Order: sequence, then C-alpha cells, then structure tokens
Amino acid sequence: MKAILETKDLKKYYGSGALQVKALDGVNLRIEEGEFIAVVGTSGSGKSTLLHMLGGLDYATSGTVTVAGRKIFELNENDLTIFRRRQIGFVFQNYNLVPILSVRENILLPLELDGRRADEAFLQKIVRTLGLEERLLDLPGQLSGGQQQRVAIARALVTKPAILLADEPTGNLDSRTTQEVLGLLKLTGGQFHQTIVMITHNEALAQLCDRVIHIEDGRIVSDRSRTGDGEVRA
Repeated sequence: MKAILETKDLKKYYGSGALQVKALDGVNLRIEEGEFIAVVGTSGSGKSTLLHMLGGLDYATSGTVTVAGRKIFELNENDLTIFRRRQIGFVFQNYNLVPILSVRENILLPLELDGRRADEAFLQKIVRTLGLEERLLDLPGQLSGGQQQRVAIARALVTKPAILLADEPTGNLDSRTTQEVLGLLKLTGGQFHQTIVMITHNEALAQLCDRVIHIEDGRIVSDRSRTGDGEVRA
C-alpha cells in the first residue's frame, strides 16, 4: 500500500535545560491510504501536538512530515497555507463554523478561499451521505451539535484532501450523537476512500478504528492494527 503520510524522527521541544518539555520525542509513523486511525493518550501525552504537526499547523523542532509526497516543513508559509487548504481536511471539537454563513456556504468556504469552483456532483454526494439536504440554507445556530459536526465533516471532505485530521471530533457530543458521528466518519472514509487520523481520549471509540496508536510522553508506545475478524493484534 502507498503511504499518504509519514513522519521521521519527529520532535517538538519547548524551553531548554531543566525546564525543557519534550512534547514529541522522536515519532516515526507511516499511514497508508484509506486507513482510519485513532491516536489515544492521556492529557499532555503529545497527541494534539502530533496532530498539529501532521496538519502543518505548527513547525517541528526537528524531523520531517511528508503528506502526499511533499515534505511540508520545507514549504514557505504561503505555500504551506495553500497545501494545507487543498490536501488536509480538519474536523475540530468546536466545529469552527462561521455563524453568519449558511450550511452550504460553510461547506464551500475552503474552495471559495482557494478560488475554486465546487464539484457539484461530489458536493451533493457528501450532503446526501451526511443527511444535510434539508439544512443547506440554515445557519449553524439553527442546528444541533451533531448536525454542526456533520457540516464540519462535509467542509473537510469537499476539497478532496489527501488526509482528514479530526481532533476530539465527538468531545462536545452526547453518547448517542458520538456514535452517530463516528459512524458517519467511518462511512465517509469508506465511501470516499478517505484517510482519517482521529485524536480521541475515548478508548471505546478508538477500538472501532482500523488501527490504534497510543502515545505517552511524546513517544508512540503501541501501534495496533485490527484484523479482518475484529481482533486487535500488536
């Protein structure tokens, strides 16, 4: 299988001397196309820092991150912004929808910022899959939390990114809606051949993913894949 994302000896240090914090301390990771991966760890383990590195939202102290064949830290700030907008989709815990824009306008915002026209057939397929057909003219404030997260997922998919990064996407949702949103992520991942990396503190949710990576003290301590019969194997 082809690697869509790869890190080599990825480090992120803050401070120096006795006060130095090693948020990431030599992370080597290979993610293949179509995988749905959960990254879990305790608070302060480095999982959110890892997501920020993978998405080019922050620069590493050393090491590399390669997404779709490009070493993203070699790009200048402007080129990295464009690359991130086109190749990396983000889904955050707080949805990050623009309150004065309609559902449709929020979904299309990344394309608008990039000066690109929407693939209407693809857009309609996403909207149908996520059950948003009747809500396209609504404002975010008219939607439930689960519906707003559906919009965020649609927005992340519409650019056809190489990888989708989800940071605690169900953190603000009740248990029923959490299961619903995870189901939608799995459905869209399969239907649109999307690679997904999800940060979560919820071990039960993580076990439903194809692969579970545990990170502690800035290092990967286990990386387990799920076999076809549902067994998790180291």
